[in-house]
Amino acid sequence: MNQPTDHLDKSLDTKAETLKKLYGHMKEAKVLPQFTFTIGDWQSRKEALVLKFRELPWNARVIVRSSALNEDTQTQSQAGKYESIANVSGIEAFRSAVEQVIASYEDSDPGNQVLVQPMLEHVAICGVAFTLDPNTGGNYYVINYDKTGSTSAVTSGNGKNDFLYYQFKGARAETGIEDRNDKSCPQAMHPQAMHPHEMRRVTAALEELENFFGQENLDVEFAITEEGELYIFQVRALCLQTEPADKEKQRQELQRIEQKIRGNQMPKPFLCGQKAIYGVMTDWNPAEMIGIRPKPLAMSLYQEVITDSVWAYQRDNYGYRNLRSFPLMVDFGGLPYIDVRVSFNSFVPAGLDEEIGEKLVDYYLERLAENPEKHDKAEFEIVFSCYSFDLPERIQILKEYGFSEEEIEKIILALRDVTNHITDHKEGLWRKDYEKIKILEKRYDEIMNSGMEDVEKVYWLLEDCKRYGTLPFAGLARAGFIAVQILQSMVSCGILTKEDYELFMGGVNTVSSGMSHDFKELSPNAFVAKYGHLRPGTYDITSLRYDEAPEIYFDWQTKEESEEENKPDKGIFRLSLEQLRRLKQAQEENGLANDVLELMDFIKTAIEGREYGKFAFTKNLSKAIQMIGSIGEAEGIAKEDCAYMDIQAVRKLYASTREIRSVMLHSIQQGKKAYEMTKTITLPPLIIAPEEVMRFYYPDSEPNFITSNKVEGEVYLLDDMADAEGMEGKILLIPSADPGYDWIFSHGIKGFITMYGGANSHMAIRAGELGIPAAVGVGSKDFEEYKKAHVLALDPLAKWIKVLK
Repeated sequence: MNQPTDHLDKSLDTKAETLKKLYGHMKEAKVLPQFTFTIGDWQSRKEALVLKFRELPWNARVIVRSSALNEDTQTQSQAGKYESIANVSGIEAFRSAVEQVIASYEDSDPGNQVLVQPMLEHVAICGVAFTLDPNTGGNYYVINYDKTGSTSAVTSGNGKNDFLYYQFKGARAETGIEDRNDKSCPQAMHPQAMHPHEMRRVTAALEELENFFGQENLDVEFAITEEGELYIFQVRALCLQTEPADKEKQRQELQRIEQKIRGNQMPKPFLCGQKAIYGVMTDWNPAEMIGIRPKPLAMSLYQEVITDSVWAYQRDNYGYRNLRSFPLMVDFGGLPYIDVRVSFNSFVPAGLDEEIGEKLVDYYLERLAENPEKHDKAEFEIVFSCYSFDLPERIQILKEYGFSEEEIEKIILALRDVTNHITDHKEGLWRKDYEKIKILEKRYDEIMNSGMEDVEKVYWLLEDCKRYGTLPFAGLARAGFIAVQILQSMVSCGILTKEDYELFMGGVNTVSSGMSHDFKELSPNAFVAKYGHLRPGTYDITSLRYDEAPEIYFDWQTKEESEEENKPDKGIFRLSLEQLRRLKQAQEENGLANDVLELMDFIKTAIEGREYGKFAFTKNLSKAIQMIGSIGEAEGIAKEDCAYMDIQAVRKLYASTREIRSVMLHSIQQGKKAYEMTKTITLPPLIIAPEEVMRFYYPDSEPNFITSNKVEGEVYLLDDMADAEGMEGKILLIPSADPGYDWIFSHGIKGFITMYGGANSHMAIRAGELGIPAAVGVGSKDFEEYKKAHVLALDPLAKWIKVLK
């Protein structure tokens, strides 16, 4: 029976004293009984304590836990620092366990305690919960739990069946994933939505604990038994590096996002598809290119040069549906999301019947809702956007979703027409785009050598970047995707082996491979002159260009040991006569344009062209960003502050006589105010239903594994350019697959893992080209776990990553 709590001291204390205050006083959970004593007690009356332990009714199997005075304080948790001995049975084992716990303390303060409790039996769920997001200060319950039955799987980092659940504290009780039992709702089939009832109970207990102790920053360990009983193992202060966000402002922002998404869950004019889904990696991969929480300048630049209109012009030009008035990327509280319905529309051939197009987009949306872990590889595994040798077989899945043979045949024919139109050896659109990129390079010098003011130069650098840079690059990227898709279909159809595929990719001569060669052959000055515009964060003004800090990125003393020299010699890709015959036969049977040699030339040139296009347009972009920083500094505005400016301020300055400083400062002020909220918001990488704005499971991601070589090595986390030395022979962890990270390949790394990135990303291609084992796009949840490791094993062939130490 719960006892009155009015007379209790409700402040957090040692682990043991805090649990003692809670024992018998909680409505939403239980606390195990305890037997607690100090080191002084143990030293002065050990046998009496042993006798008392012997008389406990629950002493058959216990856990002996630390409860030090400097543990679980308001300023430091010391989590995991001291010993806790589980599954202790018998008097001698008890004595030994107590001695081990005491020996683990860093001081001999006699007031340090030892906490003894019964081992909880039949554990079904065990986890750790925070009552604020420790990384952002956001007002979320953040619950990480495991279903293996282990009471230490989450705290030890060894959980194999773990889940991560977020719930905004202001979420209405009547909304959320637990209410979606309707099988007609895609989210009801969401594989992450597994234990909503349990999470409702845990969040209720967390709220009770917040009220009990009168503070909102708590770190709580809990377990739920097979019988459904919720137990609290530990409550301590959650140490924060940032102030908690304003709860009411955060609630208002999240409600606006939820309402926006809810308003789009219906058919829209000029769009196929009955509802909307939003993702960070479904198309043009904003999470990879600008990050989950980009500053306003990076966000607005990405919108300006790609996602507002350029992306749609390219797809329309290449024979897909006209989406020219639809922005691809939306802004949810400063977080960039791709409108997946719009994206899926843009992969429907323009010549396909409207009715079939509608049905096809609904199919894509349904498949993604059923398989949210494929959100970063939807075009490879869900969408049919081009013709390939295995398409007639893969597309048969549409029969399971109500498509007729006639409808499927019309889709196949439309995709074949689009593909032939794009890939034609003589008249293919990708060739024209390749030539446009060359125009960009000529116009760059004309702009920079002109007498225009700096603001004018920035304006024209970006205008040219769109017209002669990102627009043709988008075409080359589409051709590159089709090339990879066709090449992979040769493997799935048995024309090529997996080894053949890797040999082919290894023989692709991209800008990146040229960079490796040039690093070895050119002088430092010549090398920097050619590649100096690159930077790890392509759209980030605070990320230094190669030519701004070459000593950070490159070790000129060891250039003779660059990865090109250490690259394993796997041989040269060659087609056998039998493969040539089979490929020719497959082309004829499938009605693809070009002969065998023309097709292979297209595949190689398209992949190379994509990387060349990216290299070329980033020169304009990088210079424009650099000049924005210089303009700001000339006006007494720090480059770091310029990161909060919207690029539309440049357009305003170009087309008016307004004072530069006032326009920039006004934009920066607005950007900083908005970004304060952006920093606190957390949303799932894929939003399938509006309720997920307030509460959601963070889904697992399926990494894109590159090469078939297994490696083991120490972990090197690249989160600071000043710490770039010392990565040789290690497995590198980097946030994204941004092409600006190409400099890492001059440091002799064993392999690398990225948080974000797709199967067709720059770094994925680079890894295959160099034969470097990689896992691209592991997702933020697993990436955070790998950051804690000292030694990892990476096996791309077996498709696993293991923490060894």
